[in-house]
Amino acid sequence: MDIGEWLRSLGLQSYEQTFRDNGIDLEILPHLTVEDLKEIGVLAVGHRRKLLDAIDLLPADLAAARPSASVERRQLTLMFVDLVGSTDLSRRLDPEELREVMRTYSNTVAGEIARLEGHVAKFLGDGVQAYFGWPRASEDAAEQAVRAGLAVATAVSGMSSGAGGLLAARVGIATGLVVVGDLLGEGAAKEEAITGETPNLAARLQQVAEPGTVVIADSTRRLVGDLFDIVELGSLRLKGFPEPVQAWRVIGEGRAESRFEALHGAHVTPLVGRSEELDLTLSRWQLAKGGAGQVVLIFGEPGIGKSRLVLALRERLQAEQITLVSYACSPHHLNSPLFPFISQLEREARFAPEDAAETRLKRLELLLGENGEGLSSDAIQLVADLLGIPTERPSTQPEMSPQQRKALLFRTFLARLDRLAARGPVLMVLEDAHWLDPTSRELFDQIVDRLQDLPVLVVATFRPELPPPWIGFPHVTLLMLNRLPQAQVVALVDRITEGKALPAEVLDQILARTEGVPLFTEELTKAVLEAGILRYTGARYVLAGAFPSLAIPATLHDSLMARLDRLAPVKEVAQIGACIGREFDHELLAAVVSMPGGELAAALDRLVAAELVFRRGLAPAATYVFKHALVRDAAYESLLKRRRQELHARIATSIEALFPQLVEAQPELVAGHFGEAGLAEKAIPYWLRAGRLAAARSANMEAIAHLRSGLECAQALPPGASRSRFELALQLGLGGPLIATKGFASREAEAAFQRAQELSRELQSEADLSAALKGLGHVYHVRANLREVTSLVEETEALAKRSGDPVRQAEADHLAGVLSFHLGQFQFSRDRFERSAQAGEYRGRYYSEVYGIDMSVFCRAYMSHCDWHLGYPVRSLGIAEKGLAVAREISHPFSIALALNYLAMLYQFRQEPDAALKAAAESRDICTEYRFDYYGAWASLVRAWAIAESGRLEEGLADFDAGLEDFRRTSAGLRIPHHLGLLAALHRKAGNAMAGLRVIDEAVAIADASLESWCAVELHRERGELLLLAAGEEAENQADAEFEAASEIAVAQGARLPELRASVARARLQAARGMRREARDALVPIYSWFSEGLETRDLVEARKLLAEL
Repeated sequence: MDIGEWLRSLGLQSYEQTFRDNGIDLEILPHLTVEDLKEIGVLAVGHRRKLLDAIDLLPADLAAARPSASVERRQLTLMFVDLVGSTDLSRRLDPEELREVMRTYSNTVAGEIARLEGHVAKFLGDGVQAYFGWPRASEDAAEQAVRAGLAVATAVSGMSSGAGGLLAARVGIATGLVVVGDLLGEGAAKEEAITGETPNLAARLQQVAEPGTVVIADSTRRLVGDLFDIVELGSLRLKGFPEPVQAWRVIGEGRAESRFEALHGAHVTPLVGRSEELDLTLSRWQLAKGGAGQVVLIFGEPGIGKSRLVLALRERLQAEQITLVSYACSPHHLNSPLFPFISQLEREARFAPEDAAETRLKRLELLLGENGEGLSSDAIQLVADLLGIPTERPSTQPEMSPQQRKALLFRTFLARLDRLAARGPVLMVLEDAHWLDPTSRELFDQIVDRLQDLPVLVVATFRPELPPPWIGFPHVTLLMLNRLPQAQVVALVDRITEGKALPAEVLDQILARTEGVPLFTEELTKAVLEAGILRYTGARYVLAGAFPSLAIPATLHDSLMARLDRLAPVKEVAQIGACIGREFDHELLAAVVSMPGGELAAALDRLVAAELVFRRGLAPAATYVFKHALVRDAAYESLLKRRRQELHARIATSIEALFPQLVEAQPELVAGHFGEAGLAEKAIPYWLRAGRLAAARSANMEAIAHLRSGLECAQALPPGASRSRFELALQLGLGGPLIATKGFASREAEAAFQRAQELSRELQSEADLSAALKGLGHVYHVRANLREVTSLVEETEALAKRSGDPVRQAEADHLAGVLSFHLGQFQFSRDRFERSAQAGEYRGRYYSEVYGIDMSVFCRAYMSHCDWHLGYPVRSLGIAEKGLAVAREISHPFSIALALNYLAMLYQFRQEPDAALKAAAESRDICTEYRFDYYGAWASLVRAWAIAESGRLEEGLADFDAGLEDFRRTSAGLRIPHHLGLLAALHRKAGNAMAGLRVIDEAVAIADASLESWCAVELHRERGELLLLAAGEEAENQADAEFEAASEIAVAQGARLPELRASVARARLQAARGMRREARDALVPIYSWFSEGLETRDLVEARKLLAEL
């Protein structure tokens, strides 16, 4: 029942408009007095008596007549009003007089609150509690509350107390998140309840206010900005609040027109005032049509008109023969690889939910142009896999690696762009590109580079949260959108009202509050048209009654909530759709909503008609998309957390039951819903699957994000074996992607494997413990913490022996091989690596997933270095090249970089700078692309050495210094003595003995401290060479001692080639001192030992020296 129905029941319907014009509704009726009725024009005594008698009978039915609302989370502005000195009045006034004063006071306060669209929640003796923004959302609730507070304070201060003075009220106002809508009590005692900190804050602020003043919280002040003249009260200590609270006294209306925009978002608006921007975009289209591909980045704040400008461009190009390709990004798919491409293909292929896999595959093949255009079967199968379409056709490359799959996918999409461009000009639209997932960004990087010679225009929209990419390319244009001037805002309003003029006061408020943002203008104008305050006369709109000054929305969020509130039955559907996501399917929504099909269809029709969502296709195959992300957020955030959890659980189970292909292709979607539902135990396996799937596609950043989401869920589980098992799997899964992206020595990788070690010990899982120890071994050995690696080797070998498992033995051998190499035990190291490679060959893929590397590639890399030291230069090169071939075959970027670095270093051992430069340059390119900092810095050092050895000594030295800095920045300690030894040799080459000696002394000290003795022979030999450069008899004696020490270490290590080098160096010195026979006698045995590599530089130099001797 409303006020009109109530008046009609009394036969007094003639007063309906009068009551409405004066803001009197069912809540105000109990507080009306005779004077109030006279004031509004009820002059007949009989009518006044009839109304008052009916009012006296009203309270029992009033609760049912009050506006109803479901329990929701809302941002509300709350007001507490208190009458000053009411206790004193009760002593001084007769009870009947006091009743009339209190009745007048209550009516005045309630009337002012109602006039400014507040809701009187309850009367508490002489106090009043009011809400602004509930049960119907108000576009500017905070502003309304402050203005109502001023009005209440002013109105009460003019009222007589009946005891020779005037009344005064104190008003406190605060804004914040609350839960509202509960009804407590029964029957007439039923009252509305509100929970949260905000009501308490408003009540405390009212207590500190001076009589006749309004005090607001800082949360309210930030929303009203400069709309009011305010005075800071400083930080106040309030009862019940542990920290001081900032508060402000409102003096009156302010002079500034701008206001704080609490929430705003992207929104499509009718195009007005963008002719220059459109002309610029069209000029880039003309360039693109001519074969000079272009990119236009439309950059601006949410709601500024980016999407509408793109639509205008499409409208202008309708008459031309073009191909349109549209991609849309989503904030909910930031870690879903290639999501924009997946959704675009599904839309363009016109997949229907009921389509069988065969039908989908045929449509995909037709779309991708397999017939007649040479697209490979593997490419079709990969795209089908990406879309979750099962295929039965055998792959021509069944062992394709993740990187090969990604590379082929990229080539497929790029080839499709080439084919489209060959047919004619292409307009490619990328909406909300600030939400691109990393893999899509990587592909678009290639697209932007590729299209420079194609008739393609890419138009991408960006929010200012992140700097737009691709700036600096000559074919990329950045287009910044600014706010509209007032004249264009007026024109925009005219478009929305379809030419029907608005009352001047309404238009003035729209102009003042939208401040040139097209989205604000559209939403505020629509809110006015839907609010029921206007009446169309056939020529223009006129006010249907008194115009509440703050009825026009002031923020986008409040405007959207107001529109939802006006569509009560639809609101729940919108909220459930919002839980599904920015985009939701009719079939999934129907499975979640408890509503008959016909009612659901009608509700969705109303949502579409209200332009809250767009619809693609026809039900039940229709897909709905919220017009903007903030529309979805407004609906979603209004739900109680408990209700959200219930809906997310239903959504997740419905996806499992109805969309198995989606579950397989995007397990992170199901994981997200189960996670939001608080069902961590169900979410974690999906996060683990999503992480592994992303890692298998070489999408390491997404893999890390998924696995960390799983870890967050795991923390919600109660402590126990189940949680530990989940966390253990997730931590081990994190190891590989972290090593690949952060480096072997990264703290993150160490933390993951360290935690995995703790959990595996807790669970007594020796298999997982072995894996965790192996991961830690990688970390510590790259940090040159060889003592720690020694203890890990001992434990992994004990675990392997107990288990009898060849894989665990391979892990132990692998770790032991790494340690023994760096300790200078080359034959032992080679034996362990050879056994590890043989035993674990079939598990190579396991190692790339868990540790970020391929075991067989790693083993061959180390074996090649062992063989060189052991005196087999030809065999070592063959093994290194085989390792690189395997890495390329599996197309694993990290393993390729590893193999190239070890090959480049091998060429460095062989003193072949040209070959070393080639391998290092390729590795550095890969490392730059994939951000492998450790291997990239290492490759830079080899490259710098090769440049210096090739005749550009000064350039090489400078690059080496920079590379060494980068290498140390990765936290790596391994091989630093070796690199310093090379730097010392370059100083020697430059004739700077003292600089070289300082560096070599540092290298020896580091090697001694870390036990890294594999390069000790070369360090001592180099020190000897530097001492000879320093000249002098004493220096020669010291050099001879260094050469002798080097030879002794080499013999102990079985390092034949380093021994040969040391022997050649000493033989030269001996020959120079006249000891030719001794020199020859010492050199012949070591030279004669070699049976291969006789044409390598070391052996050629030794043979030449022997000939001279």
